[in-house]
Amino acid sequence: MTPYRIMFWQIENVWVFYVLAGLATGLFLAGVAAHIRVWKKSAGSLEVPFSKDALKRTILDTFLGRRVLQGDIAAGIMHLFLFWGFLSLFIGTALLAVHEWLFLFLKGTVYLVYSMAMEVGGFMLLAGIIWALIRRYIQRVPRLEMRLEDALVPAWLLLVALSGFMVEGLRLASQHPLWGAWSFVGWWMGGLFSVSTAEVLYPFIWWGHTLLSLCFIAVIPFTKLFHILGAPAGIYLQGSPRSTVLAVEEGAGEFDLGDSIFFDGCMRCGRCVEVCPSTGAGEPFAPRDFVQAMRHALWQEHFPLGDIRFLSRGEESKVDEWVWYCTTCRACLEVCPVYGATFEAVMKKRVLAVEEGTNVPKLMNQTLEKVFKYDNPWESSKKKRGAWAEGLDLVDLAKRDAKADLCYFVGCTTSFDDTAQGIALSFSKILQSAGVHFGILGKKEPCCGDIARRAGEFGLFEEQMENCLDLFDKYGITDVVTSSPHCFHTFRNEYPEASFRARHYTLVLRELIANGKLQFKEGEGATVTYHDPCYLGRYNRIFDEPREIISSIPGLNLVEMTHHGADSLCCGGGGGRMWQDLNGEVKMSDVRIREAEATGAQILVTACPLCRIMLEDARKAAGPKEGFRVMDLNELVLQAL
Repeated sequence: MTPYRIMFWQIENVWVFYVLAGLATGLFLAGVAAHIRVWKKSAGSLEVPFSKDALKRTILDTFLGRRVLQGDIAAGIMHLFLFWGFLSLFIGTALLAVHEWLFLFLKGTVYLVYSMAMEVGGFMLLAGIIWALIRRYIQRVPRLEMRLEDALVPAWLLLVALSGFMVEGLRLASQHPLWGAWSFVGWWMGGLFSVSTAEVLYPFIWWGHTLLSLCFIAVIPFTKLFHILGAPAGIYLQGSPRSTVLAVEEGAGEFDLGDSIFFDGCMRCGRCVEVCPSTGAGEPFAPRDFVQAMRHALWQEHFPLGDIRFLSRGEESKVDEWVWYCTTCRACLEVCPVYGATFEAVMKKRVLAVEEGTNVPKLMNQTLEKVFKYDNPWESSKKKRGAWAEGLDLVDLAKRDAKADLCYFVGCTTSFDDTAQGIALSFSKILQSAGVHFGILGKKEPCCGDIARRAGEFGLFEEQMENCLDLFDKYGITDVVTSSPHCFHTFRNEYPEASFRARHYTLVLRELIANGKLQFKEGEGATVTYHDPCYLGRYNRIFDEPREIISSIPGLNLVEMTHHGADSLCCGGGGGRMWQDLNGEVKMSDVRIREAEATGAQILVTACPLCRIMLEDARKAAGPKEGFRVMDLNELVLQAL
């Protein structure tokens, strides 16, 4: 006998099924349409440019789960079980409809393969659901929340999967076909029932499974399960993000299309919370809470019925008041499965806060005023900017006929802060030792604008940018090296019309070492550990170069902290926090110092003036540990020459 399946076996009033299926489909499409309406209202446009790279990334990340596997293999495999299980059952159900209405093809060998595939898919889905529930409620993974929705959704899906297997088992128990063993789970389950019991129960269980399944499909857009559609769309849009400056200038709304879709596609997995330095320090800011608050606010503003997620409609959050705690360290983007750049959305909230003059910390306002008046956030004077270089006999590129191959852009913090000035002094002496013909801008050096940009004062940022570009053009500067990763990042990535090359000093040092222009003496054995500055590492992927420099110094033994590279911890000074008074349960720099000390290293090395200041202050506050020092990489190199 040819293997086959009788459609709607023992089911009466089949028209009711089609009515219910139509209602479920209608509710699903209405929910999707509501999302599209909100996206268009909030972003101003639904225009999405085509990108082959973005499409490729979307396919790979969606179907292979590359991002969910990254950093948490267990969660990644669980997600793949859920995804492929659900997808295979969805495709299988669609094939049944094709078989019923278009042409008969599910018979013979094709039906046997189909049955086996559906069985595997259902088993994967069942395993994924149980695994998810164990992780959340038995293992109690700290980053996972325990809201009503978090229990209801997997429990609902579990009932769908179990009832589906039971329907199959009852059918097989009644019919007992020769090919029944191909449906191995249903075949086993059918063995638990007698033929007469199976025939009586089958219609009731079938209708129960049908109602559970159709209702589940209908509510997808009205719960966090919209992630199924929002996540792939969000992943694709990261291939063509609009810049924050552009969005603000064109008046395209508070958030762009990518932001809106990311907010709706967020599954609240908590990976961002797990790596956020602010959350880890016990401060009131958490990326996940911010994203959910922004999603809720967009729906309240742009949809007549408000937030359509019925399980979270009553939730209110004041998390946007805490946006100044964000360090903009980019750690959230490193781990987000859908490439959600929460820190960029935070920047846009800061832009509005600055424009409206509300919720801006007093110290931040004072800092921005200093940048506007004095070209720096530290001193109420421009005259002291080049004071650190007295006695070094450096070329002042702002003087008539002064020429040099390289312009050393010292930066505000390195110029004014007593601790950070050691970076400028050390780097200058290194360049002199290597015979590099370089100069500085002295009192004429402006602020690069990084501080204004991180604070959301884009008008001031653009003014600082124009000042820098005009100055570089006036003095014919085409090659710039910076002390600060923040200046480096700003020059390299946020000056759209830059006609000069910008490098961080670590790149210059590595080049000098490679060319044999820096020779090191045999030093005493010392163990060092390296702290990756956020704007050097995560923002610009400069991880290896500083380590190569350290490794080239004889006698040094480099050990890594628990968090290093792309997983490094923020010092707490970025995002304008250096010029604010923010408190948590513990300081981020204190956490980092303890981690450095735990390696057994005598020296903690970094390559950023902000990190140098924050970590040195934390070292002093923790109480001097004998033989333990914080040094900038320049200071370490100069000491070894």
